[in-house]
Amino acid sequence: MASLITHPVVPLSLGIAMGRSNIPLKAVLLGVLLSMLPDADVIAFRFGIPYEHALGHRGVTHSLAFAAILALCLCSLPAFSARRGRVFLFLLISAASHGILDALTNGGLGVGFFIPANDHRYFLPWRPIKVSPLSVQAFFSARGWIILKSELTAVWLPCLAGALAIFWIRRAKARA
Repeated sequence: MASLITHPVVPLSLGIAMGRSNIPLKAVLLGVLLSMLPDADVIAFRFGIPYEHALGHRGVTHSLAFAAILALCLCSLPAFSARRGRVFLFLLISAASHGILDALTNGGLGVGFFIPANDHRYFLPWRPIKVSPLSVQAFFSARGWIILKSELTAVWLPCLAGALAIFWIRRAKARA
């Protein structure tokens, strides 16, 4: 998996790119939470559910259906009534980005993007992110620094560059 500190980079970057007038701060904060939520599935290990099971790690909580259901339920909150379509798309991307980032890693059994329709696990063809350990202690080691460097180059820098470019384009259009 990508590390828990990298998953929020996607919704934070999108929030910067879109601006508060398009995506309210409450939605950005919710997007950050949704970007990390799929890894709550590690609790399945405590119940004896194996990794490769649909309810196991990188299973149903990493699926596009799960992301869509969460986004649909949350965008219908009264706080988002004026921008439901935008908020839905933002929350969908925030939640779905988790599985996409995990599919860019070099470890694990893949991501169940299409569970419950299809239990197959997938990786993306390009896998530049070093897989992060599931324990915090293992992350804060020499291996953790290697993982962070791979995430900085594959996720953080591209997201930041894209967010700033879109932000400046929007700002220039607003001034014109």
